[in-house]
Amino acid sequence: MAQSIFEDAIKRLDKAGELSKIDAEVIERLRHPKAIMQVSIPVRMDDGGLKIFDGYRVQHDSTRGPTKGGIRFHPDVNLDEVKALAFWMTCKCAVVGIPFGGAKGGVTVNPKELSHLELERLSRGFIDRLADFIGPDIDIPAPDVYTNAMIMGWMMNAYSSIKRQHSPAVITGKPIPLGGSLGRDDATGRGAYYCIKELEKRRKWNNADIRVAVQGFGNAGQHVARLLHHDGYKIVAVSDSQGAIYNEEGFDIPSLMHVKKDTRKLKAVYCHGSLCEQVKAEALSNEELLELKVDILIPAALENQITPQNMAKIQAPIIVEVANGPTTSEADAMLAERGILIIPDILANAGGVTVSYFEWVQNRQGFYWTEEEVQQRLQVIMSREFNNVYELMEKHSVDMRTAAYTHALDRIGSAISAGGTYRYFNNKTNGG
Repeated sequence: MAQSIFEDAIKRLDKAGELSKIDAEVIERLRHPKAIMQVSIPVRMDDGGLKIFDGYRVQHDSTRGPTKGGIRFHPDVNLDEVKALAFWMTCKCAVVGIPFGGAKGGVTVNPKELSHLELERLSRGFIDRLADFIGPDIDIPAPDVYTNAMIMGWMMNAYSSIKRQHSPAVITGKPIPLGGSLGRDDATGRGAYYCIKELEKRRKWNNADIRVAVQGFGNAGQHVARLLHHDGYKIVAVSDSQGAIYNEEGFDIPSLMHVKKDTRKLKAVYCHGSLCEQVKAEALSNEELLELKVDILIPAALENQITPQNMAKIQAPIIVEVANGPTTSEADAMLAERGILIIPDILANAGGVTVSYFEWVQNRQGFYWTEEEVQQRLQVIMSREFNNVYELMEKHSVDMRTAAYTHALDRIGSAISAGGTYRYFNNKTNGG
């Protein structure tokens, strides 16, 4: 039987636990999610029929604050995946030092097969099932794969109706008029961009010489590509769920984004105003994109993309994980042995949850920041924590992922130990 995603995810704890000086109890606690909810969501379809959808919410750990994590709508959503994603969120929040624990949720559905009205009924129905388990001080959802600001607005409204009070802080990633934060739309990609900029300072490379491939041209992938392109990086390959396009001279990313938004298709184009013309490009599969000879590879799609089956073909010396869990633990160890630097997901894609934290703070205060203030605060956190992790990596001569998990465990361990562990309770000399 294949190893579960969650089991593979928590393997990362063992190596990091050897470097961190935390109590062994901390590792044991993190192996077990705090709470798991599995619900069925009845939805009346447009044709009058009834469909039942499976939904999940996992709250992994709340030691450092209320749990936080997105909700994804995807046909492959299952409990094992959601448990792994919640675990990663716990570590991610700790890496960047924001006062949240980790959670995640999802519904097993292909949202592309639903009408807008069916999608709204499903979104509200999911919150109806979860309303007793979430809240601004308990568990705060956000958007994830195939969910967006409008869906978050429906969910916030559904929760507020159930509680009979306006509750914007229960959900982040909302539309701006409903209490969303400026700067949230590109936060995940921007956070990864700030990490790359810190590495750029250390490596002192010439941006125009750096060739980048981005697997996944969704929200996060688009924005990290856009920001790098603006800085002179050469984005030579991008992909969506249908496949990849490659041009050794690089693409004009704003043009690709424009056409993707209007047509939902990824096309090799150059646009001047409203006029777009096709440009030369080679069609590739998503798998072939991962194997390109580029300087930076950015997996920004789904988990388990780099595995023992394809890791030997990976040629990029730097991988920036914008997706959650794109590299399996076995492949990760092999890539580290080859000297490939991986900026891990729990650091590289933490910009999204960081700005979600900013949104939560603004909702609680009723005082809203400018986009410039949001981006400035995000840059301070991402740059600081990138350098903290990088220096920990150099100090212990380990890979960057192990350094990131060690950094997270130090913070989580301090919080858990503050409430007492075996070392405290077994101290016979303590007490009166």
